[in-house]
Amino acid sequence: MKQRRAIVIGAGLGGLALSLRLAAQGWQVTVCEQGPTPGGKMNVFEKDGYRFDTGPSLVTMPEIFEELFAVAGSRLADHVSLERIAPHANYIYPDGTKFVHSTSLPDWLSTVRNLDRRDIDGFWRFLGLGARLYELSRETFLARSPYEKPEFGQLRALRHLPVRYGWGNYNRTIEAHFHSPHLQQLYNRYPTYVGSSPYRAPATLAVIPYIEHAFGGWYFKGGLYTLVRALTALLSTHNVEVLTSSQVVHIIERSGKVEGVQLSGGRTLAADIVAMNGDASAVPQLLGRSGPSPIPQKDRSLSGLVFLVGLNKKLPDLQHHNVFFSSNYSREFRQLFDEQRFPDDPTVYVNIPSRTDPTVAPPNGETLFIMANAPAVEGAQWDGTATEQAWTNVYDRLLSSGFPRLEGLIAFREAWTPARFAERYAMPGGAIYGMASHGWKSAFFRPANRDRSIRGLYYVGGSSHPGGGTPMVLLSAKITSRMIAGDGYA
Repeated sequence: MKQRRAIVIGAGLGGLALSLRLAAQGWQVTVCEQGPTPGGKMNVFEKDGYRFDTGPSLVTMPEIFEELFAVAGSRLADHVSLERIAPHANYIYPDGTKFVHSTSLPDWLSTVRNLDRRDIDGFWRFLGLGARLYELSRETFLARSPYEKPEFGQLRALRHLPVRYGWGNYNRTIEAHFHSPHLQQLYNRYPTYVGSSPYRAPATLAVIPYIEHAFGGWYFKGGLYTLVRALTALLSTHNVEVLTSSQVVHIIERSGKVEGVQLSGGRTLAADIVAMNGDASAVPQLLGRSGPSPIPQKDRSLSGLVFLVGLNKKLPDLQHHNVFFSSNYSREFRQLFDEQRFPDDPTVYVNIPSRTDPTVAPPNGETLFIMANAPAVEGAQWDGTATEQAWTNVYDRLLSSGFPRLEGLIAFREAWTPARFAERYAMPGGAIYGMASHGWKSAFFRPANRDRSIRGLYYVGGSSHPGGGTPMVLLSAKITSRMIAGDGYA
């Protein structure tokens, strides 16, 4: 019998995971990646002995990663070393308040009590809300596409449906549970995990902080890119071909069925199915169809401005993860989404993996991944002047929050702007998560995993169901591979 052929467009985490699952099902798989290395946004930058992850900085729900490797007849622990980050993060506020956020409940309850005793009850109610949303999502949203006919088990999951607070505005739900302005700002940060504003996102995103509390934050020793290297090595043992610097410019379709793809150099590859691991909004263009530009600007998720800083001195007073909050969170998000500009006073995330993993920096050095949210604006000018002004805004926030001065300590500084993300990863305006999760439709009805009009065309990754974040991307691959297996390819 002729072996079935699959083409996966994009070697991001979702594309690699889907390729591994398809290979385990007996498919002959070729992955076409436009960039020079696999991994998509989960990539790596190395210079002068410093090594940086350029995308995600932690993972959660490690059992999802373990299950993926088990599908391929392997064990995650045989390929990477997974370490729990504890304490989880250091939070610093403009008024001088600072505390460590721990996923250890006794430690965290002590912190909450010190901030506002009334919020002990609010935290338990909020955690219970997140637990109910998770149980509901685990059997429905995270298990299958919302466009599929539900099974009886999924209907039974509706017993977990929260009656109050789970279906309105996210920020209002936070205010209903917490009195402390510090806790309100902390929990309002979670929608940014999927590139969204807490003032526009649905309250169902309360599942995100629950998942972090329940499953913790984890790190792969040597950096998260070690996971990509492990997956590509495993793909090689399953005879999956990964073509880098191979941009797909056209999806070949005839009579409502895909037949393969064409690369930028003119080469064509035949296939029974094609799976898009890039931004789903680019597919109409790849099919040669005219239409509006991908994802209207008002609907896009956040981008990011990242500075990779190699430091020649240790920073012992900081944690692996550190968050320096802005003085006015609502104003920051108005500037990001309404005014579509980089904030005057941004919240700054500083990830220092060398605090727990000395292998990613030279002796006595630190690797600083410094990030602030930025709007995903098509054609925005991120020249040297704009980037330096943004660095000034970022550095001013850090200094005003007690961050040590870096003058004379910087070995190098590398900027990744929204324009660079847009060019490198073909994301409209640099939108990291595709569409923002603002309102019900965009949060829960993202592009489907199976195309509705073209047989053999599928979608996987953060821009399609169930959305962004490393565990969600792996679940997307699981959902898509199950659909393919059930679609009757012989």
